[in-house]
Amino acid sequence: MRQIYLDNSATTALSPQVGQAMTAAMEIFGNPSSLHEVGQKAATLLRESREAVGEALGELYLKDGQLIFTGSGTEATTLALLGTARAKTRREANTVLTTDSEHPSVEQNLRILEKEGFHVVRVSTRRGALDMETVRAHCNRDLFLVTMMLVNNETGARYPVEEVFTAARAGNPDCICHCDAVQGFLKVPMTVRSLGADLITVSAHKIHGPKGVGALYIAPHILTKKAIVPVLNGGGQEFGLRSGTENTIGIAGFAAAARAGRATVARDVAHMAELSKKLTDGLQNSEIRVNLPAVKAPHIVNMTLPNIKSETMLHYLSARGISVSSGSACSSHAKHPSTTLLAFGLTPDKADCSLRISFSAENTAEDVEALLEALDGGVKNLIRIRR
Repeated sequence: MRQIYLDNSATTALSPQVGQAMTAAMEIFGNPSSLHEVGQKAATLLRESREAVGEALGELYLKDGQLIFTGSGTEATTLALLGTARAKTRREANTVLTTDSEHPSVEQNLRILEKEGFHVVRVSTRRGALDMETVRAHCNRDLFLVTMMLVNNETGARYPVEEVFTAARAGNPDCICHCDAVQGFLKVPMTVRSLGADLITVSAHKIHGPKGVGALYIAPHILTKKAIVPVLNGGGQEFGLRSGTENTIGIAGFAAAARAGRATVARDVAHMAELSKKLTDGLQNSEIRVNLPAVKAPHIVNMTLPNIKSETMLHYLSARGISVSSGSACSSHAKHPSTTLLAFGLTPDKADCSLRISFSAENTAEDVEALLEALDGGVKNLIRIRR
């Protein structure tokens, strides 16, 4: 049975060139902090990898400390949020602006900040559209931090972070702007300059790199002002902001994925957009409802089934060799409906009957046709069983 993988927002397959780069990096076993020749070979690999990820973000000349490698996107986001909140330069501002549908790596850290006395404002994202009126109402001198995802990992909504960051700085020039770009990196057009962010989180395993490697971009002025401090302390690696010996093998894989993605991003984005359109067009006359956000990224399609639990359909599709998701992999063990889909406007019952399809450049039109056929059979058979 042919396997069709359509859960690329959860993770992507390791590309051949990434595997080759990681295999080669295994021979460079030195500690990049060591001053001898073996260590300096590893340091060179680390520097070249940092440059490659920076170039994929549109930064061709990185200063020391501008790109910090971490153990995951979650860790990079934690450094961005807790690291800035706990820096001595925080001064008087106390409000944090975010959305009501952020990834758990953001939401859980914001709950920590609330306990530490910060006022967190969660802006509505109903139907995938950001409530800009609420955003502007909080863009004032009390705004300390804005943290907002570029692309929602469940609905595919593309939020206008550029507009939000501009408004935030108009209200308070010292406001810090963080963008969780994990789902948008090499999926939608973006650079450090176009986003206007001070801090940007990215992750390797969403772009056909290895798991266990993330990165945080930090704007030079944040470093100059010492407006961020480490949350993981130890030997002072990564310019003092992320202690722990660097995972050079994984980082080399991240760099290879970034180089490959940067070279083909325009073609890949267009291809994924075609697949998404083919899927949504194919569902127009079915009982399945597509949850289309106001502005959508090319690789994610969220849909609600007609009174069929998402887990039931997921297993039905899996038995036919098709892998999809019922939501975010990071919250798949939760016992409650997706907060993101509730924020989108679905009822708890509808949210519990929703699937997420997420494409990569490796998927084909035949994959979509097979999915449509399987969904049609599932709707007919599973509804008949329920009745």
